[in-house]
Amino acid sequence: MMACFSRDDEAMLQALLRQLFQSVKEKITGAPSLECAEEILLHLEETDENFHNYEFVKYLRQYVCNTLGSMIEEEMEKCISDQNQSEDSGYDTVVQHVTKRTQESKEYKEMMHSLKNIMIVVVESMINKFEDDEIRIQERQKKLQNEKSNSYCTDNCSDSDSSFNQSYKFCQGKLQLILDQLDPGQPKEVRYEALQTLCSAPPSDVLNCENWATLCEKLTVSLADPDLVFSDRILKFYAQTFTLSPLHMTKEIYTSLAKHLELYFLSRENRIPTLSTGVDITNANVIRLLKKVRLLNEYQKEVPSFWIRHPEKYMEEIVESTLSLLSVKYDQSHLVSQKILDPIYFLALVDAKAVWFKKWMHAYYSRTALLRLLEKKYKSLITAAVQQCVQYFELCETMKADEILRHSKLCGNKQKNFYYSGQELQYIYFIHSLCLLGRLLIYTQGRKLFPMKLKNRKDSVSLTDLLVLFTQLIYYSPGCPKTTSAAHSENYSPASMVTEVLWILCDQKECAIECLYNNTVIEALLQPIHNLMKGTEAASHCSETALIHVADILAKIASAEEGLILLLYGENVNSSEEENPTGAHVIAQFSKKLLDEDSPIFSGSEMLPVVKGAFISVCRQIYSTCEGLQVLIPYSLHESIAKAWKKTSLLSERVPTPVEGSDFVSSVSQQSQNIMVWEDNLLDDLLNFAATPKGLLLLQRTGAINECVTLMFNRYAKKLQICRHKKFGYGVVVTQVASTAAGAIALQSSGFINALITDLWANLECGRDDVRVAHPRSTPVDPIDRSCQKSFLALVNLLSYPAVYELVGNQELPNKAEYSLREVPTCVTDIIDRLIILNSEAKIRSLFNYEQSHTFGLRLLSVICCDLDTLLLLEAQYQVSEMLLNAQEENMLETSENYRDFIIDGLSVERNHVLVRINLIGGPLERILPPRILEKGNVPYPWPMFSSYPLPNCYLSEVTRNADIKQDNDLSKLLLCFKITDKQTEWIENYRRQFCKMMKTKPDIISGAALVELLEKFVFHLSETSSECYFPSVEYTATDANVKNESLSSVQKLGIKMTVRYGKFLNLLKDGAENHLSLVLKHCERFLKQQQIPIKSSLLCLQESYTGHDWFVSSLFMIMLGDKEKTFQFLQQFSRLLTSAFLWLPRLHISKYLPIDIIESGIHPVYFSSTHYIEMLLKAEVPLVFSAFHMSGFAPSQICLQWITQCFWNYLDWIEVCHYIATCIFLGPDYQVYICIAIFKHLQQDILQHTQTQDLPVFLKEEALHGFRVSDYLEYMEILEQNYRPVLLRDMRNIRVQST
Repeated sequence: MMACFSRDDEAMLQALLRQLFQSVKEKITGAPSLECAEEILLHLEETDENFHNYEFVKYLRQYVCNTLGSMIEEEMEKCISDQNQSEDSGYDTVVQHVTKRTQESKEYKEMMHSLKNIMIVVVESMINKFEDDEIRIQERQKKLQNEKSNSYCTDNCSDSDSSFNQSYKFCQGKLQLILDQLDPGQPKEVRYEALQTLCSAPPSDVLNCENWATLCEKLTVSLADPDLVFSDRILKFYAQTFTLSPLHMTKEIYTSLAKHLELYFLSRENRIPTLSTGVDITNANVIRLLKKVRLLNEYQKEVPSFWIRHPEKYMEEIVESTLSLLSVKYDQSHLVSQKILDPIYFLALVDAKAVWFKKWMHAYYSRTALLRLLEKKYKSLITAAVQQCVQYFELCETMKADEILRHSKLCGNKQKNFYYSGQELQYIYFIHSLCLLGRLLIYTQGRKLFPMKLKNRKDSVSLTDLLVLFTQLIYYSPGCPKTTSAAHSENYSPASMVTEVLWILCDQKECAIECLYNNTVIEALLQPIHNLMKGTEAASHCSETALIHVADILAKIASAEEGLILLLYGENVNSSEEENPTGAHVIAQFSKKLLDEDSPIFSGSEMLPVVKGAFISVCRQIYSTCEGLQVLIPYSLHESIAKAWKKTSLLSERVPTPVEGSDFVSSVSQQSQNIMVWEDNLLDDLLNFAATPKGLLLLQRTGAINECVTLMFNRYAKKLQICRHKKFGYGVVVTQVASTAAGAIALQSSGFINALITDLWANLECGRDDVRVAHPRSTPVDPIDRSCQKSFLALVNLLSYPAVYELVGNQELPNKAEYSLREVPTCVTDIIDRLIILNSEAKIRSLFNYEQSHTFGLRLLSVICCDLDTLLLLEAQYQVSEMLLNAQEENMLETSENYRDFIIDGLSVERNHVLVRINLIGGPLERILPPRILEKGNVPYPWPMFSSYPLPNCYLSEVTRNADIKQDNDLSKLLLCFKITDKQTEWIENYRRQFCKMMKTKPDIISGAALVELLEKFVFHLSETSSECYFPSVEYTATDANVKNESLSSVQKLGIKMTVRYGKFLNLLKDGAENHLSLVLKHCERFLKQQQIPIKSSLLCLQESYTGHDWFVSSLFMIMLGDKEKTFQFLQQFSRLLTSAFLWLPRLHISKYLPIDIIESGIHPVYFSSTHYIEMLLKAEVPLVFSAFHMSGFAPSQICLQWITQCFWNYLDWIEVCHYIATCIFLGPDYQVYICIAIFKHLQQDILQHTQTQDLPVFLKEEALHGFRVSDYLEYMEILEQNYRPVLLRDMRNIRVQST
């Protein structure tokens, strides 16, 4: 190809290249550097619409076509013929294939090599010709200069001169010549040309000259030149140097500019504006000054990005020269109005929000030097900033609001302004000072600059004083006009600026604790609220906008744990609420007044709903926590919010239909939109009550739970954030709601469950329809594929027993003869039918991924059946175990005539695990669960499978069963307590002390017959003591004959069999125990029915007797060694005690001792009282575990409710179950809470680990509590009792008359 390349071809290509460069000349010359110019050329096709019309581009295209055209066509034909034989044909695939084959071909490589050689020849020829032309031009210029009469020996560097060529000519002598020509005594033309030559020279050549330092001095002097054109050119040279030069060169340029400005401000000859005259930015001198300050500021904002790569001294010189300039002050002996403006005013004009200071303080590298210099030499700069804030506040106090607003044009006024009055300059400097101080306070060393002494002020200004000043500025200073467009990105109103600063301080924990979290600052924030509620004269000065800003700050404070505690209890926790109400009480009172509209505050104001919403948002931050809700309960905010929502809901229905007429349509539309937004906000506020167990009770009592859950689902479906202050989503709220019957119904009616199951089915069976399948889906490696993990956990969180009973109870499975492949499950019953109970070929054939889907169902069954009530319900309705045994039977292979063996596969192993889990009852040491994974070696699964009961013995643990323990001396002492007839309180305390001593030293003694005797005597004595009885005595006369013919539910019958099986395994029960337990349960049902009231409700759980099995009675029956008379006699006496309400859950089922609204909610006191305090104490005592629950989207209350309901069966060994029951009876019902906290403390490391592996709910529900013993944590529980008993017992005693 090179052989065919003639001189004519070379000339033609040169012409084409010249045409191309001429066309893009403007783009290239505008580039700041050579690298940028190269980037412009490389991306020319993307940016130039005429790219394909350039002759050079056409030449290249033709060249490629001639060289590779035939090969490309052949490849395309071959590729298309191959693609026709497969299904995945497509234009994109062909193009990719042909392109790849072409680039790998020999012809392509030869073409590129030849083209490169041709272009090298052409470009070198053009460069040589260009250099020859340049030499001739320079010779001609020299000749013309010699003919002139003057003796100037300068090089006239025209615009066409290349900096590349100049680099060869710029030398030491040239720089010296420029220095001489820049002398003020030289003619103007000479100085201009010298400066132009300097600007054209490469920065590296200028920097390497020995006279660089002298040049800097010359330039600094020249900056003060009265010639505007000349000084502008120097500034351009400075700007060019800042852009293109290394730091050590730009540092000297910057310091010289800073020094020049410092001298300029210190010189009394310069006409610097004063406060009285203001600043006219059309004035030539002001323009020059602002240009210099702006250039300085631009460099300040850019230099932090690269100064860390250079020696520290460079950075320190830049910082010090800046602080030296900004610290320039005049003698202020004259009037303030005649004050000459300092440099800081002009810097504030170009950088009102002190962005330069923010960037300098960001990195430790520069922050250290900056703070050190501020502390040692330039503290006056910070003092002046504080002084400016103080002065502005004093101005606000003395002047009328509208007068200040007139002077604060920056707030909302976006029109071009050419003149700034003295008041406006003071305001801009105030904004700059505020931002500077706000950034300073973030850092420890910055806060150490306080307290600070100010002029004309006796006391020093402390950090607290400064923060109080900031908060006062929110109220006393004007806000932006209400007409300000929301589209404006900048808002310079004092209130919004202070709010922004305080928000940043709140984000820094250490800073917030030191600056914000104290009573003085909180009181300053709340003072105008006090005034408004009292109706004092000062209240009239407070605007709606200021209140909204304050509410935003309070919400931010309440979102942090330390801030919340301060709002709830103040700094002095023991202070009286009546004498000195804390912030939370004040906020709640004010919010309630606003909601109830029993105050004339801002009545009729358009901003009133926004103010209400802002303060309810603060309350929401408080009542969405357990401890916050306890403080706010007396204010009944849920009722006020519900009332406001119902009123707003009615208004939204009455909005008139828009008719013809644009003005009316727009006003109605806006009104309707505002009402809808307010309605949704109120529902969202109500929904946040569901974050805690007791809050969920309050929400249900408002009757708005269905609407709230629907709103939650709509927001969840749109991926909207739950709240701007919340770190995590709706997981915890959904889990709380799903723990109650009414909540489960609300989730179903809202569409949440339907959407969840549809999404699961899409991931499990169908995949997404909108994804193009280029490759088949990979075969899942894990039992539950990662794509289905989220749906699996959501179902685990959802399916608590109250939810399962409401969603599945009394419902039959479809069991269709045929299932369409497009038939998608929509409810929990469908999931059970399609994924768990696969008892027909039709169900199996309807699944695309049978093994994966059925494994998912079996895993889900394994988790939900850990709740024994759920297990009994599924067994009673669907005979789950029979289905699994049949499936195992069908999974056998005949290995010989008389022998069949199980096929070991993933499903048979899963079924075997589930069968053992649901058939065996016992704690961690009492049963052995087979693993779900195969082992390496010749025997991959050594655990025997079975297709009928009983289970193989290998799954039964060889534990010590009902070992008789001889009576101990300590036990004798304990029994003696009942014979002593001292004061009641004394013998009770004495008895409890002896019990604790025995639990700590010899816990195993408290079991068997000894435990029976202890329980009987203790409960008998308590039931005979009126002060210890919580419920009244109930006369009961029925005999065995009276109840013998009564029937028990199928769940109770299965529970009896399970109990007897467990009791026999432990050698606690004998033959006939089943009938005895059945009689005890029948007596209990009749006995409790006497204390129940009929209730009309749509909830299944309230339509008949207690829906689950009575695990407490079963446990007591086993403790009493199967003696039905002792068991029922004990229960009659025990039913009078408060503890019975929390240990014996059926005790309060639709009980007449509970308020009617609590009965109608279907929520048990164990949930809204015990688990509520478990969450509250968990946050205080084991905060890492509490955070882990929230990160996992799982609520501690749900698992605790499950543990307590079934008396820790399957989670603790039998002796620990006995100790749990004994501890709660002997020491008080609050020990139920302390035991759960001790369990979480015991499990802390495991919980944190499973939070990381994202399977915390599964771990807590499936795993037994290994290694936990009640006696080991008794001392810890005693500490909890000392700290929390008064609060817990008071609340537990209030369940009969809940005032919530």
